[in-house]
Amino acid sequence: MAVAILFFVFAVLLIMGVPVGFSLIAASLATVLYLDLPAIVVVQQTAAGAGTISLIAIPLFIFAGELMMRGGISERLISFASSLVGHQRGGLGQVNVLASLFFGGVSGSAIADVSAIGGAMIPQMVKRGFDRDFAVNVSVTAALVALLVPPSHNLILFSASAGGSISIADLFAAGVIPALLMTAVLMLTGWAIARRRGYATEAFPGFREVLLRFVSALPGLLLVAMIFFGIRAGIFTAVESASIAVAYALLVTGFLYRRLTWKHFVDTCAGAVRTTGLILFVIGAAASFGWLLAYLQVPTAAVEALTSVSDNKYVILFLIMVTLLILGTFMDLAPLIIICTPIFLPVAKAFGVDPVHFGVILILNAGIGLITPPVGSVLFVGTAIGGISVTQALRSIWPFYLAAFVVLLLVIYIPALSLWLPAALK
Repeated sequence: MAVAILFFVFAVLLIMGVPVGFSLIAASLATVLYLDLPAIVVVQQTAAGAGTISLIAIPLFIFAGELMMRGGISERLISFASSLVGHQRGGLGQVNVLASLFFGGVSGSAIADVSAIGGAMIPQMVKRGFDRDFAVNVSVTAALVALLVPPSHNLILFSASAGGSISIADLFAAGVIPALLMTAVLMLTGWAIARRRGYATEAFPGFREVLLRFVSALPGLLLVAMIFFGIRAGIFTAVESASIAVAYALLVTGFLYRRLTWKHFVDTCAGAVRTTGLILFVIGAAASFGWLLAYLQVPTAAVEALTSVSDNKYVILFLIMVTLLILGTFMDLAPLIIICTPIFLPVAKAFGVDPVHFGVILILNAGIGLITPPVGSVLFVGTAIGGISVTQALRSIWPFYLAAFVVLLLVIYIPALSLWLPAALK
């Protein structure tokens, strides 16, 4: 009965349009009262969930990403990507995807990616004759790449939700090849659609221009390398790397690019604080919800239920995938990670799935929900930038959905895509 109350209250409040964080808190409080536990338990678990030491990296990476976005790095990354693939069929669509890969390594956030890259690319694409729905669909699906490349906030959150037992360095390395695969598949999909619609091509700027734009974008790209190899080599922790990223971003945008004015700095601080507050509140609320799931032994019940269905790990992974796809349509990514990790990670372990591999599966799987209504936050940001309705975008987004699902299935059923690089770097 307690489990039923927990999920029923949460589902009803979501349907009513109550924000996810408040829905989680209310569901937890209702269940605690039913169990005759002290209501202060909800407050304690919420504070403990948001106060995990490893989560300090998230606001710092958010701040570094905001600095780089407002300090001119996104423009240079777009320019570099344009010099590489802009001459292909539907070149700006290819540029959009490749720039999202580069900027994802700076921001680590799908929302920041679609805001920065989509905000710059969608108007340009429309101006040069691309349909609005194509420009929006390319931008929102390309933002999924940011979920997998270092310094992905969501991989850090998964590690924290798993009790900190999973190496963040391994998770960062595990996401690289799937991110590159997603980039390649989305670029191929965009090229095929551009060819069918007859979009124009642009002239190749020449190798000298490619080199010049690479040098201009290099400081931003070096940030990704510094974070990844610094953590991988054990030189610093994720939290320390986030602090270094902030200092580096201040130096690059303030002294090298000279684009960070005092107004930009104030706006950056305000934006980072606002985003951090929203994320940490949801994380804390989800932690309280997750504590109740553990208290009510829901993970154990989930293992038993799925074991009774099949003893084949690939069948179990398929069932988990379908469940996460459904949950992702009405839950945001952060609470989904915190709630589902303690439920499904024990199931995956019971069937011999590597925790690092499962982390990549969970992030990519749940990330597809960010471009799926009714709570597809990335989809809503992209359509708002593009000036079209969600319905208009959904009419033609299916090839990109299909591409994302193909990559997800490859990542699920070919573990080496996630596990080869962490093993090689060891």
